[in-house]
Amino acid sequence: MRERIIAVNSNCYHGYSIEDAIAGIQAAGFRYIELTATKGWTEHVFPDQSFQRLLEVQDKLKEAGLTPFAMSGHTNLMDTARIPDFVRNIRLAHFYGAKYIVSSIGEAHLEDQAVASNDVVADHIRDLVPYLQAYDMILVLEIHGDHGTGAILADIVEKVGSDRVKINYDTANAIFYGDVDVEKDFHDCLSHIAYVHLKDKAGGRQTWDFPALGKGYVPFPALFRMLEDSGNDAPFSIEIEFTQAGPKSLEEINQAVKDSARYLLDHGYTL
Repeated sequence: MRERIIAVNSNCYHGYSIEDAIAGIQAAGFRYIELTATKGWTEHVFPDQSFQRLLEVQDKLKEAGLTPFAMSGHTNLMDTARIPDFVRNIRLAHFYGAKYIVSSIGEAHLEDQAVASNDVVADHIRDLVPYLQAYDMILVLEIHGDHGTGAILADIVEKVGSDRVKINYDTANAIFYGDVDVEKDFHDCLSHIAYVHLKDKAGGRQTWDFPALGKGYVPFPALFRMLEDSGNDAPFSIEIEFTQAGPKSLEEINQAVKDSARYLLDHGYTL
């Protein structure tokens, strides 16, 4: 297996503190973390927190031996009023030393309620490139919502035309939102994938059910082979979102993170 960053998204601990997330991720043997800064959802770190608080989190990460290489900074990138929020997230990610910032594009409708074309979306995304250059960041666009397949995001990324903008392939979202054959969709956009949310899928295709890795039906071994065969070293970030009822306890999350670690170890990866 090739060397690869393998992390856990702190959003697995939605509803719990960043301290809980750090402790659970460290205990499972991981060395990398994707910090979550999603307004109104999971604000484990956020630009409006005090500098003292941000430093406290930074110190706790160092003590736990966890590198915050990426930040989930989801913002509606099609809402011009929200762009300053996203720029602050870019700056916050830079503060923590992250290389990647993750966001879905957001749902955008024109005045006649038609969904914005990929050309219009690409124009909006291209306006962010100077900020990405200034803070030496890579924006990885997540499969989500109206942009629920790798094929759609590949077209947008090609139209943006910048090495600073790539795809974050969320392996379960492609099923939940895109209803695609994940192997084919993944293969067809592989050259644009620079980041992978490893998320499993159980239950019906449009059922909110995202368990620990190996507990669902996402064909991870086939995806792993494609990445290895193509020499694509995209980082992995594990995301577990359970069912709509959420996890029963902190212990259930910690166990799911450990189970996911074991799944990857069993497939030849090192954490």
